[in-house]
Formats: sequence, structure tokens, C-alpha cells
Amino acid sequence: MATVTVEVNGRPYAIGCADGQEERVRILAKQFDNQVRQVAQDVGNVGDLRLFLMAALILSDELHEARLNGGKTTGPAPAPTAATHDGVAEALNAVAARIEKIAQTI
Repeated sequence: MATVTVEVNGRPYAIGCADGQEERVRILAKQFDNQVRQVAQDVGNVGDLRLFLMAALILSDELHEARLNGGKTTGPAPAPTAATHDGVAEALNAVAARIEKIAQTI
């Protein structure tokens, strides 16, 4: 097993992966880092846990949509409005708060 050090939101993380998959992990981590940084620009500094959760949910939503469409894109997504960002940010903050509360009880 190989170990790759990747950087997400300015912090290094050591990630284990199968031998030969190091470059793929670096590419995926860079994509995730880009998403985390975009979320940070949109919602501000809400802590790494929330940023990571928000970015993961956005990427999961994109994956879900791609699967529903059989991997085909239906054209560029419409630009989200400020109201959409606010609603999504509020929902994600609520989910993150619930996860943090659960994590504190463990």
C-alpha cells in the first residue's frame, strides 16, 4: 500500500491507496480541494468539517445527477442565484450542526 500526501484547503493529509493509484488520488484530491475552496468562498470560514461536508454533498449531488442521466450531461447547469446559495448554505449548515452534535456524543 502506498501513501500520498495531498493538500485540501491548505492543509496536508496523508492518504493510503493501492500501489499505482497515487496519481489518481492526487487528481481526485485536487478536484475536492477546488470544491472545498469554492464552498469557502461562498459561505465563508465555517470550519474544515463543515466545508468538507458541504463540498462532499455538492459532489455527491453532481454524481447522483450524472447517474440519473446515464453519465450524459444535459448542457451547462443554470447559474445558481444568491437565494439558491443561501438556501443550500442554510441546509448544509443545519446538517453539519447535527453531525457535529452526534460526533460530540460519541
